[in-house]
Amino acid sequence: MPFGRHKTNMVAAADALPGRTESMPVPDAHFVNGHGLVPPWPEGHRQTVFALGCFWGAERKFWQTEGVWTTAVGYAGGITANPTYEEVCSGRTGHTESVLVVFDPAVVSYEQLLGVFWEAHDPTQGMRQGNDVGTQYRSAILADGRGQLAAALEARTVYQEMLTAAGFGEITTEILDGADLPFYYAEPYHQQYLAKNPGGYCGIGGTGVTCPVGAGPVAS
Repeated sequence: MPFGRHKTNMVAAADALPGRTESMPVPDAHFVNGHGLVPPWPEGHRQTVFALGCFWGAERKFWQTEGVWTTAVGYAGGITANPTYEEVCSGRTGHTESVLVVFDPAVVSYEQLLGVFWEAHDPTQGMRQGNDVGTQYRSAILADGRGQLAAALEARTVYQEMLTAAGFGEITTEILDGADLPFYYAEPYHQQYLAKNPGGYCGIGGTGVTCPVGAGPVAS
Protein backbone atom coordinates (compact mmCIF):
# COMPACT_ATOMS: atom_id res chain seq x y z
CA MET A 1 0.00 0.00 0.00
CA PRO A 2 2.39 2.64 -1.31
CA PHE A 3 0.69 5.97 -0.73
CA GLY A 4 1.43 8.39 2.10
CA ARG A 5 4.11 6.36 3.86
CA HIS A 6 5.50 9.44 5.57
CA LYS A 7 2.26 11.32 6.23
CA THR A 8 2.38 11.10 10.01
CA ASN A 9 0.97 14.52 10.99
CA MET A 10 -2.77 15.01 11.21
CA VAL A 11 -4.09 17.43 8.62
CA ALA A 12 -5.70 20.66 9.79
CA ALA A 13 -9.35 21.12 8.87
CA ALA A 14 -8.46 24.10 6.70
CA ASP A 15 -6.00 22.01 4.72
CA ALA A 16 -8.16 18.90 4.32
CA LEU A 17 -9.42 17.80 0.93
CA PRO A 18 -13.01 18.89 0.24
CA GLY A 19 -14.40 15.50 -0.74
CA ARG A 20 -17.74 15.17 -2.48
CA THR A 21 -21.44 14.64 -1.94
CA GLU A 22 -21.62 11.39 -3.90
CA SER A 23 -21.16 8.29 -1.77
CA MET A 24 -19.19 5.23 -2.81
CA PRO A 25 -21.16 2.36 -4.41
CA VAL A 26 -21.49 -0.61 -2.05
CA PRO A 27 -21.73 -4.27 -3.12
CA ASP A 28 -25.08 -5.93 -2.56
CA ALA A 29 -23.67 -8.69 -0.38
CA HIS A 30 -20.68 -9.68 1.72
CA PHE A 31 -18.32 -11.75 -0.42
CA VAL A 32 -17.85 -14.35 2.33
CA ASN A 33 -21.23 -14.79 4.00
CA GLY A 34 -23.70 -13.12 1.65
CA HIS A 35 -25.10 -10.74 4.25
CA GLY A 36 -25.80 -7.09 3.51
CA LEU A 37 -23.18 -4.39 3.99
CA VAL A 38 -25.56 -1.51 4.70
CA PRO A 39 -28.40 -1.08 7.23
CA PRO A 40 -30.93 -2.11 8.28
CA TRP A 41 -29.38 -4.88 10.35
CA PRO A 42 -31.24 -7.84 11.84
CA GLU A 43 -33.21 -7.05 14.99
CA GLY A 44 -31.07 -6.95 18.09
CA HIS A 45 -27.78 -6.66 16.22
CA ARG A 46 -25.37 -3.84 16.97
CA GLN A 47 -22.54 -2.14 15.17
CA THR A 48 -19.18 -0.60 15.97
CA VAL A 49 -16.13 0.64 14.08
CA PHE A 50 -12.51 -0.38 14.65
CA ALA A 51 -9.30 0.86 13.03
CA LEU A 52 -6.13 -1.20 13.47
CA GLY A 53 -3.91 -0.69 10.46
CA CYS A 54 -4.43 -1.85 6.89
CA PHE A 55 -8.13 -2.63 6.66
CA TRP A 56 -7.72 -5.70 4.46
CA GLY A 57 -6.33 -7.90 7.22
CA ALA A 58 -8.28 -6.12 9.94
CA GLU A 59 -11.60 -6.91 8.27
CA ARG A 60 -10.69 -10.59 7.97
CA LYS A 61 -10.03 -10.80 11.71
CA PHE A 62 -13.61 -9.77 12.38
CA TRP A 63 -15.49 -11.70 9.70
CA GLN A 64 -13.76 -14.80 11.09
CA THR A 65 -15.11 -14.05 14.59
CA GLU A 66 -18.15 -16.07 15.63
CA GLY A 67 -21.18 -13.85 16.17
CA VAL A 68 -20.12 -11.18 13.66
CA TRP A 69 -22.94 -10.86 11.14
CA THR A 70 -21.24 -8.65 8.57
CA THR A 71 -18.20 -6.46 8.02
CA ALA A 72 -17.24 -3.68 5.64
CA VAL A 73 -14.17 -1.53 5.19
CA GLY A 74 -14.11 2.21 4.92
CA TYR A 75 -12.79 5.49 6.22
CA ALA A 76 -13.65 7.17 9.52
CA GLY A 77 -12.47 9.61 12.15
CA GLY A 78 -11.49 12.37 9.73
CA ILE A 79 -12.74 15.42 7.88
CA THR A 80 -13.18 14.80 4.15
CA ALA A 81 -16.64 13.66 3.02
CA ASN A 82 -16.84 10.52 0.87
CA PRO A 83 -13.09 10.27 0.27
CA THR A 84 -11.35 7.96 -2.18
CA TYR A 85 -8.62 5.52 -1.18
CA GLU A 86 -5.97 7.65 -2.86
CA GLU A 87 -7.17 10.73 -0.98
CA VAL A 88 -7.06 8.93 2.37
CA CYS A 89 -3.55 7.68 1.62
CA SER A 90 -2.42 11.22 0.82
CA GLY A 91 -2.78 12.09 4.51
CA ARG A 92 -5.07 15.02 3.68
CA THR A 93 -8.43 13.65 4.84
CA GLY A 94 -7.78 12.89 8.50
CA HIS A 95 -9.43 9.48 8.12
CA THR A 96 -8.07 6.16 9.28
CA GLU A 97 -8.69 2.87 7.48
CA SER A 98 -11.56 1.32 9.41
CA VAL A 99 -13.77 -1.74 9.70
CA LEU A 100 -17.50 -1.61 10.31
CA VAL A 101 -18.47 -4.61 12.44
CA VAL A 102 -22.09 -5.71 12.87
CA PHE A 103 -22.58 -8.37 15.52
CA ASP A 104 -25.14 -10.38 17.44
CA PRO A 105 -24.60 -9.61 21.15
CA ALA A 106 -26.33 -12.87 22.05
CA VAL A 107 -23.37 -14.70 20.47
CA VAL A 108 -20.40 -12.36 20.89
CA SER A 109 -20.16 -9.48 23.35
CA TYR A 110 -18.74 -6.08 22.58
CA GLU A 111 -16.06 -6.79 25.18
CA GLN A 112 -15.04 -9.92 23.28
CA LEU A 113 -14.73 -7.87 20.10
CA LEU A 114 -12.54 -5.44 22.01
CA GLY A 115 -10.33 -8.39 22.90
CA VAL A 116 -10.00 -9.27 19.21
CA PHE A 117 -9.19 -5.65 18.42
CA TRP A 118 -6.48 -5.21 21.06
CA GLU A 119 -4.77 -8.54 20.36
CA ALA A 120 -4.78 -8.19 16.56
CA HIS A 121 -2.45 -5.19 16.39
CA ASP A 122 0.07 -3.09 18.31
CA PRO A 123 -1.89 -0.13 19.69
CA THR A 124 1.24 1.69 20.88
CA GLN A 125 2.65 2.67 17.48
CA GLY A 126 0.97 6.01 16.84
CA MET A 127 0.63 6.89 13.17
CA ARG A 128 1.69 3.51 11.89
CA GLN A 129 1.14 -0.22 12.09
CA GLY A 130 4.25 -2.21 11.38
CA ASN A 131 5.68 -1.17 8.02
CA ASP A 132 2.54 0.80 7.13
CA VAL A 133 3.20 4.43 8.03
CA GLY A 134 0.74 7.31 7.94
CA THR A 135 -2.25 8.79 9.71
CA GLN A 136 -4.52 6.39 7.83
CA TYR A 137 -3.00 3.47 9.77
CA ARG A 138 -3.57 4.83 13.27
CA SER A 139 -5.45 2.79 15.84
CA ALA A 140 -8.97 3.93 16.74
CA ILE A 141 -12.28 2.83 18.19
CA LEU A 142 -15.48 4.63 17.18
CA ALA A 143 -18.03 3.45 19.72
CA ASP A 144 -21.70 3.76 18.86
CA GLY A 145 -22.84 4.76 22.35
CA ARG A 146 -25.03 2.46 24.46
CA GLY A 147 -22.20 1.63 26.79
CA GLN A 148 -19.57 0.93 24.13
CA LEU A 149 -17.57 4.06 24.89
CA ALA A 150 -17.28 3.24 28.59
CA ALA A 151 -16.39 -0.37 27.81
CA ALA A 152 -13.67 0.68 25.37
CA LEU A 153 -12.12 3.12 27.83
CA GLU A 154 -12.12 0.52 30.58
CA ALA A 155 -10.59 -2.06 28.26
CA ARG A 156 -7.83 0.37 27.31
CA THR A 157 -6.93 0.78 30.99
CA VAL A 158 -6.83 -2.97 31.54
CA TYR A 159 -4.79 -3.69 28.42
CA GLN A 160 -2.37 -0.86 29.19
CA GLU A 161 -1.47 -2.63 32.42
CA MET A 162 -0.79 -5.82 30.49
CA LEU A 163 1.31 -4.04 27.85
CA THR A 164 3.30 -2.10 30.43
CA ALA A 165 4.12 -5.29 32.26
CA ALA A 166 5.35 -6.75 28.96
CA GLY A 167 7.61 -3.78 28.25
CA PHE A 168 5.48 -1.90 25.72
CA GLY A 169 4.80 1.84 25.70
CA GLU A 170 1.63 3.88 26.01
CA ILE A 171 -1.46 3.03 24.01
CA THR A 172 -2.09 5.66 21.32
CA THR A 173 -5.52 4.38 20.24
CA GLU A 174 -8.13 7.10 19.71
CA ILE A 175 -11.39 6.23 21.45
CA LEU A 176 -14.28 8.34 20.19
CA ASP A 177 -18.02 8.46 20.57
CA GLY A 178 -18.81 7.55 17.01
CA ALA A 179 -22.59 7.61 17.26
CA ASP A 180 -22.74 10.76 15.13
CA LEU A 181 -19.48 10.31 13.21
CA PRO A 182 -19.85 9.11 9.62
CA PHE A 183 -18.40 5.89 8.31
CA TYR A 184 -17.59 6.23 4.61
CA TYR A 185 -17.53 2.95 2.68
CA ALA A 186 -14.35 2.20 0.76
CA GLU A 187 -14.31 1.26 -2.92
CA PRO A 188 -15.99 -2.07 -3.76
CA TYR A 189 -12.71 -3.80 -4.60
CA HIS A 190 -11.51 -3.26 -1.02
CA GLN A 191 -14.51 -5.03 0.51
CA GLN A 192 -13.49 -8.50 1.80
CA TYR A 193 -10.28 -8.06 -0.19
CA LEU A 194 -8.41 -10.99 1.30
CA ALA A 195 -11.27 -13.37 0.55
CA LYS A 196 -11.13 -12.31 -3.09
CA ASN A 197 -7.31 -12.29 -3.09
CA PRO A 198 -6.15 -14.95 -0.59
CA GLY A 199 -2.50 -14.22 -1.25
CA GLY A 200 -2.92 -10.48 -0.81
CA TYR A 201 -1.06 -8.22 1.58
CA CYS A 202 -1.91 -8.39 5.28
CA GLY A 203 0.00 -6.07 7.59
CA ILE A 204 -1.90 -7.02 10.75
CA GLY A 205 0.12 -8.41 13.64
CA GLY A 206 -0.34 -8.21 17.38
CA THR A 207 2.03 -7.76 20.30
CA GLY A 208 1.58 -11.29 21.60
CA VAL A 209 0.15 -9.87 24.82
CA THR A 210 -3.17 -11.45 25.78
CA CYS A 211 -6.05 -9.13 26.55
CA PRO A 212 -8.22 -10.41 29.42
CA VAL A 213 -11.16 -8.21 28.44
CA GLY A 214 -14.09 -10.25 27.19
CA ALA A 215 -12.74 -13.57 28.40
CA GLY A 216 -15.42 -16.09 29.23
CA PRO A 217 -18.90 -16.78 27.85
CA VAL A 218 -21.43 -14.17 26.76
CA ALA A 219 -23.78 -13.24 29.57
CA SER A 220 -27.28 -14.61 29.09
